Amino acid sequence: MTDKKIVLSGMRPTGKLHLGNFHGALKNWVSLQNNYNCFFFVADLHSLTTAYQQTENLAANSHDMLIDWLTAGLDPQKCTIFIQSDVPEVSELNTLLGMITPLGWLLRNPTYKEQLQELFKQKYAGQLDEKSLGEKLASIAGDEEISCFGFLGYPVLMATDILIQQASFVPVGKDQTAHLEIARDLMRRFEQIYGQQVFTEPKPLYTAVARVPGIDGRKMSKSYNNAISLGEDLDSVRKKVMTMFTDPNKKKATDPANPEGCVVYAFHKIYNPQAAKRCEECKAGALGCVACKKELFALMEPELTSFAARRKEIENDSAQLTQIVKAGKERARANAADTLSKVKKVMRITK
Repeated sequence: MTDKKIVLSGMRPTGKLHLGNFHGALKNWVSLQNNYNCFFFVADLHSLTTAYQQTENLAANSHDMLIDWLTAGLDPQKCTIFIQSDVPEVSELNTLLGMITPLGWLLRNPTYKEQLQELFKQKYAGQLDEKSLGEKLASIAGDEEISCFGFLGYPVLMATDILIQQASFVPVGKDQTAHLEIARDLMRRFEQIYGQQVFTEPKPLYTAVARVPGIDGRKMSKSYNNAISLGEDLDSVRKKVMTMFTDPNKKKATDPANPEGCVVYAFHKIYNPQAAKRCEECKAGALGCVACKKELFALMEPELTSFAARRKEIENDSAQLTQIVKAGKERARANAADTLSKVKKVMRITK
């Protein structure tokens, strides 16, 4: 594993994961661990950048997410699994890199502006009309509950996660390449200031991302109560599948429909090798929604059954989970400590 290029990725802990998380990222991670030296981390420090007041479930959410990673097929013998806050070297390097990060880089970050506005809208949802909301958005940087140092500086922390593990690749969708730019910019700025190259230049590892809608057609999310969780009870999943959003214009089984706007068809494209055929049948009115949903559940059932059994097995072996986290922490810290030591010498903090 040590001779392979390093790949790094992480997720914020939000509790138990769902099929959107699995098909959108985890399934790809499981594949990557066979070909790269993978470091996968629970980004609990990143959670504090937008939810520093809601920490009551942070540790429990991290625990649940680790279980789901193992349920999905991550193998601690093939990859390094760790919790971000278990590696204090990350916080130290984040401080050092923060010292050389121009404020303008952060203020001009489009993701910062977009997320700041979204948080602002959530905070005042239902309290302000559109005009008043617009006026407040103009002075959004003065909102102390939202516009915090940690939130502004989260790109530096993200860059630190990548650079400290000497990651050669970071799996991203083609619309997420900009997220890597600050890490690459910081790497070059460090070299320019101190005259030595310490970090590996991270490159995007483009991955195909399956778009998995929630059962109501919106983005799959626990907050929308439209998700199917990994390891969820089969009866519960069956009921959700049977209530999935379909083309509202299809009133009878023989009516032609538009499958492109149908949640059931979106899942067929993931689970059914004959999805194209089902699409044509739907358009021709040769397949009813109830039959289509029943077929979909039958296709999903083997994977769901496997998830449920695997999750139960891991939940009942807390000692194994503790050992996995301990081993991952040791490997991640060893790698990070080596990088941090080189950085401090180049910066002349240590001899």
